[in-house]
Amino acid sequence: MTITQPDLSVFTTLESEVRSYCRSWPTVFDRAQGSRIHDEDGHEFLDFFAGAGSLNYGHNNPVLKRALLDYLEHDGVTHGLDMSTTAKRSFLQSFHHTVLRPRDLPYKVMFPGPTGTNAVEAALKLARKVKGRETVVSFTNAFHGMSLGSLAVTGNAFKRAGAGVPLVHATPMPFDHYMDGRTPDFLWFERLLGDHGSGLDKPAAVIVETVQGEGGINVARPEWLRSLAQICQAHDMLLIVDDIQMGCGRTGAFFSFEEAGITPDVVTVSKSISGYGLPMSLCLFRPELDIWEPGEHNGTFRGNNPAFVTAAATLDAYWADDKLEQQTLAHGRTIEAALRDTAANHSGSAYRGRGMVWGLELLDPLHAARASRRAFELGLLVETSGAHGEVLKLLPPLTITTDELDHGLRIAQRAVHETA
Repeated sequence: MTITQPDLSVFTTLESEVRSYCRSWPTVFDRAQGSRIHDEDGHEFLDFFAGAGSLNYGHNNPVLKRALLDYLEHDGVTHGLDMSTTAKRSFLQSFHHTVLRPRDLPYKVMFPGPTGTNAVEAALKLARKVKGRETVVSFTNAFHGMSLGSLAVTGNAFKRAGAGVPLVHATPMPFDHYMDGRTPDFLWFERLLGDHGSGLDKPAAVIVETVQGEGGINVARPEWLRSLAQICQAHDMLLIVDDIQMGCGRTGAFFSFEEAGITPDVVTVSKSISGYGLPMSLCLFRPELDIWEPGEHNGTFRGNNPAFVTAAATLDAYWADDKLEQQTLAHGRTIEAALRDTAANHSGSAYRGRGMVWGLELLDPLHAARASRRAFELGLLVETSGAHGEVLKLLPPLTITTDELDHGLRIAQRAVHETA
């Protein structure tokens, strides 16, 4: 594909230097549908980025778009803060009947604000309020958001440095496989918890991703997650699962922790919960933890009613049965096979993932960046992740067709081979 350099002057002149994705994909996008996105010059790209996981059901999904247009044409409430609305009622009812009750999950639902980091901040604040303690344990290579509380439990040094102030009241521990199996799971953590001379203040909570997306597609084993849940229970710490990117079906089941058979005390959800890319997040927690005073945590845009509408439509369309889950797992096996073949042809590479989130770690971190750029030239959007950008990260829409998936994987393989 030949892409003529577009006029980007308005962006480079007026927009902050903080912009990033547009530097990797230097074109001006115009429209999108399903698994494909088009720029203003008519070039078509397969999307293995999916809005960083915010578009699990594709761009402009027709079922969700119809529900949204009907609501807007009806002059439905758009902005509602935490007022009761018909849109919120429909979402809560659908979420309870379709997601929570079938999984025997007892959670109360909190709408903390429009973004994932809002949900994380609410979870951290609530845990400290409930337990009366300050420290929260996080894990190496974690990513939980860009606000100060979320950054404190994030591992990436580059992102942490942007805070400009000390990031406190958080203690990192090794994530699964971090020590390459040389140390028994949680040996260090349990030793610190049991030693009054360790210097570790008793934590209020532990926050964890079951699959670290931004950290490099690091997958926690179910047995590791079960052991972590047991430690939290034994030491009176809340277990917070950050399911912002890996929830909403990304790993197969609606929640990524279901495979491990655990029930976290608190769960954060965002990105694809609205289904349409509309800002929305949830903080879910056990009823006995609901000790908030009215208005003690609030936010102007916590009542995004159009997002409630598309979220309810998503649940009704895709989660009334297990068809999407089974399709996701089948597509995941296809991705795994392609990455296995690719890794076999590149010494020092490795692949890992679950469901439809996979990563190919390349020996040279610059190789992943080169492959991402070449994929763009060939008509595929795919980003990198990991502490050094060494992982090519595949995050296609869950609704992608088999032909589209196969085509995108061939492009990704070609890009890796041509840039080695």
